[in-house]
Amino acid sequence: METLFISSADLVIRLAVAVLLGVLVGTERVLAHKTAGMRTYALVSLGSALFVVISETVVSHYIGRADVNPTQVAGQIVSGIGFLGAGLIIFKDSKLMGLTTATGIWVSAGIGMAAGFGLFAIAISATLLTLFIFIALWYVEQRIIKIAEKDPNPPKQIGD
Repeated sequence: METLFISSADLVIRLAVAVLLGVLVGTERVLAHKTAGMRTYALVSLGSALFVVISETVVSHYIGRADVNPTQVAGQIVSGIGFLGAGLIIFKDSKLMGLTTATGIWVSAGIGMAAGFGLFAIAISATLLTLFIFIALWYVEQRIIKIAEKDPNPPKQIGD
């Protein structure tokens, strides 16, 4: 009974870490006034962790069987999140919108999978790097855009 409680507590911790890290990334998206926010990122991260935890649990019941592989579940998460992300990408007035949000959702799924496998250092590191990309690189990108807008002779692209 004690072993069951410890493993159940470990699984709950994995899910909770996934939710907290998803909320952290989603909070930045809310502050940036983006469509997908805290709840979306938390749910994607939680869902990914949940699928990983389920696959690990199922595998432990079928040890020795060649037809059970938890990495297949992880691969399917990546495919499923790809469809979710594709739905976020739209064209508005000849401008591509939602690509960064879609990739953020995709990374959030990876964070959830890492938490689900109990790889907390990787999950936390990926969360911090994601926040760095969303926050710090946004400012760098905005400065580059301003510089490019001021340049009277922008470099020509191949095919121009």
